[in-house]
Amino acid sequence: MRLFLLRCATPAIVILAAACGQQTAESPPAPADTSFQETLMTQLIDAAPGDVIEIPEGVHAFNRSLSLNVDGVTIRGAGMDKSVLSFKGQIAGAEGLLVTASDFTIEDLAIEDTKGDALKISDGENIIIRRVRTEWTGGPKTENGAYGIYPVQTKNVLMEENVAIAAADAGLYIGQSENVIVRNNRAEFNVAGIEIENTTGADVYGNVATNNTGGILVFNMPNLKVPGARTRVYENEVFENNTKNFGHEGTPVASIPAGSGVVINSNDEVEIFNNDIRDNKTANIIVASVFSADYAGGATQDDFDPYPDRIFIYDNHFEGGGNNPDGLELQALKVAIAGPLGRLPDILWDGYVDPEGGDAPVICVQNDGVRVLNVDGPNGNKSPAIADMDAHDCAIEQLPAIALTGPLAEQM
Repeated sequence: MRLFLLRCATPAIVILAAACGQQTAESPPAPADTSFQETLMTQLIDAAPGDVIEIPEGVHAFNRSLSLNVDGVTIRGAGMDKSVLSFKGQIAGAEGLLVTASDFTIEDLAIEDTKGDALKISDGENIIIRRVRTEWTGGPKTENGAYGIYPVQTKNVLMEENVAIAAADAGLYIGQSENVIVRNNRAEFNVAGIEIENTTGADVYGNVATNNTGGILVFNMPNLKVPGARTRVYENEVFENNTKNFGHEGTPVASIPAGSGVVINSNDEVEIFNNDIRDNKTANIIVASVFSADYAGGATQDDFDPYPDRIFIYDNHFEGGGNNPDGLELQALKVAIAGPLGRLPDILWDGYVDPEGGDAPVICVQNDGVRVLNVDGPNGNKSPAIADMDAHDCAIEQLPAIALTGPLAEQM
């Protein structure tokens, strides 16, 4: 049994709210205005530090990628449901908008139906992404682009009040980055709603993650440039993340079971507290090592630490969940552990412990009534059992809050 391997076989019923930008049969999309493409491309090419590029109201059609490589530029629309960049007819380019620049702000617009990632920001510092909606308007499909909002190898980043819908990997993702705040966003109908990967120092709070395959992921993957650690996940709503996995085969998220609330994989120093986590049908929280995942790459990096440790779970509200886990083996586990009418515990742990980890605890739990199920991964899942909670009755020194620095300090 691999915690991340099995998927649900029942298609999800997808109803995307019009308030999040989804067009319905009763309100067909407005005809796309193609006249703005050359204007915006020229503005991006000619941009200088300090420029503000305004995106007017309307649906603006693009058939090729946009790019910006000048520091100190702001792109601003009239609102995420008013200024829409539509790439439904895209024939060239891997992204909707690719930014390789620092001191960059983008706000109040939407990017729809890109061939690949919607918004990718690479190798920059002091990044603000605010009130941006990324969406594939046909709903969850494997053919959709992988990432909605995708900062990678960045530093000092604020992502707030964004909406991400129907990405085939992660709706809101940040990877190989440092000093990050992800707050007050909404992620729906993605494979991963919000994903923090190989990132050092992240605060994830005030977000809503629902109807994804997995709600909030904190991953540390091998074969990337930097490891990740020190993430706080708090004051979020993570509920009903039960959408069938539609990820691209061979990617890490393609093996996430439908019904996963918060998933920690091979990451260290993660705090999960004051969240409302409920009705995620496989488990409200999963803590696992890379050994329980099934994707290309594996733990092939010599200096990669595959073991999660110092995971502190406290003061959360849990309700429901674990009642209909994804896949036959997890279903059988539920019957064996809880009976046909019961549910799995709120926390599923694959049971891997670093043999050289010393006294570092894997999971500390200070959450009344919450139990941990150790599925006994190291022994081939032969003896899964409810853990003795005395072994998890510990506390870890709390992490400090993330403080944005430099020009972003005033955003705190």
